[in-house]
Amino acid sequence: TVMAAPVMDSWSWFPALALGVSFLKCLFISAYHSTDFEVHRNWLAITHSLPCPGGTMRSNTSEWTLDYPPLFALFEFGLSHVARHFDRNMLQVENLNYASPPTVLFQRLSVIFTDLVFIYAAKECCRCVQEQKGSRDVLNRPSFVLAVLLLWNFGLLIVDHLHFQYNGFLFGILLLSVSKHLQVRHLQGALLFSILLNLKHIYLYVAPAYGVYLLRSFCFSQDNKDGSIRWMSFSPLRLLALGAIVVSVCALSFGPFIAMGQLPQVLSRLFPFKRGLCHAYWAPNIWALYNILDKILAMLGVRLKLLQEAELPRASMTGGLVQEFQHSVLPSISPSITLVCTLLSLRRPSGGVPRGARGFLRCLLLCALGSFMFGWHVHEKAILLAILPLSILAVESREDAGIFLILSTTGHYSLFPLIFTPAELPIKVALMLMFVIFSFIALTKLHMASLLHPLESVYLLGLIPVAIACEVIFPLSSWQQKLPFLPLLVTSVYCSMGVCYSFLRLYISMLRDEERPKQA
Repeated sequence: TVMAAPVMDSWSWFPALALGVSFLKCLFISAYHSTDFEVHRNWLAITHSLPCPGGTMRSNTSEWTLDYPPLFALFEFGLSHVARHFDRNMLQVENLNYASPPTVLFQRLSVIFTDLVFIYAAKECCRCVQEQKGSRDVLNRPSFVLAVLLLWNFGLLIVDHLHFQYNGFLFGILLLSVSKHLQVRHLQGALLFSILLNLKHIYLYVAPAYGVYLLRSFCFSQDNKDGSIRWMSFSPLRLLALGAIVVSVCALSFGPFIAMGQLPQVLSRLFPFKRGLCHAYWAPNIWALYNILDKILAMLGVRLKLLQEAELPRASMTGGLVQEFQHSVLPSISPSITLVCTLLSLRRPSGGVPRGARGFLRCLLLCALGSFMFGWHVHEKAILLAILPLSILAVESREDAGIFLILSTTGHYSLFPLIFTPAELPIKVALMLMFVIFSFIALTKLHMASLLHPLESVYLLGLIPVAIACEVIFPLSSWQQKLPFLPLLVTSVYCSMGVCYSFLRLYISMLRDEERPKQA
């Protein structure tokens, strides 16, 4: 495997990168923040003021109900005891949309402080990549390039420190778990991932990769030369150890609610299937293409007089809180259909089990991208679940570097609509350009080869006119009143083509990897 951990000669550049990005985050304290700011302030108040654990998950004091797993409520509860030293009024449940200067300061600093977990995890991942011997240029050091791709990730910067969320420390736990597996510390990696699942359940997307990899690499201690496993090598004690970790963490998290008979209510909040197929802004996945095709067919049907406009469903394809709908021409998609499509997409090309750290990471990416592409009510921010782990493979493999450039560029640009205020436009454009330019220069120099085909480059360059049209021309035109959702539609559909293409390239790449040993 290419994931060996060599001895590092110098890490003097890492603190500078970490301090630099932390200082940049502090500059965003007074910038725009979304409704997620009020969501988390409300959760602070709920966990601090209501009986724990029962009251926190049952509260209906606002529309922003606590819909994360119970361990995240415990996290908010801990933050609330620090928050009271900034402004006690933010902990009043009835103070909806409360955003005093001390409240803003505390909320922003809490995200920056908890990002220390992500910084530590990034360094651990950097220690797991193989260095090029004898190179004095930092751009020829995979560890340096990876550190920049992780610490200065454009998506995390705008989602957490402008839009406002706590993804940094959560992704830190994920990357720390991955690094433990790369270091062959499987029990530690399993414990970290179990904790992560009970903090935010979106990481169920990659749970199949963990399950299969741990069964093969930890529970089966000996392999044949061809990579297959023998039942004689199966270790029941290791399986019991893994099971004990998962059960213990879940019991700590969900045990009180099971005892009080509230588990169905908790699960209904974690998995709200009454929401629409797509979020209020379509995530750039297969359903965005499906939706736009349905709209085009409906328009053609009306023009050709094959359909009556009055007979078409008027329900929206999107929904923020509670929304159900039917497509106009194409068959309507139900949660069960998305589940079947997702499970089919998670099947590895060979149908086997992942071999080594590289195989584990590729399976993790396949799970993340497959769930993003075919899942129910997927949020656009979930694309980071694929982009961040792919950064590790991008510094190791030329093929993966090409996939990373396409996926990160389109996936990050798809987050632009999250920050729609004019004052923050220069910030997001500058950050995006810095990240994209560094990614292209550093990865091209690292692999000493061109990473994209001409048509791929043309597609990515097409994001420039799309951005100018959506961010500059459209807001100044009369179309803003007539077609207010047109920029969202264009952004989602254009980016979905790049994300779907990246998924296909990843799948084909995995297929090639499976064929190589047979040809050798």
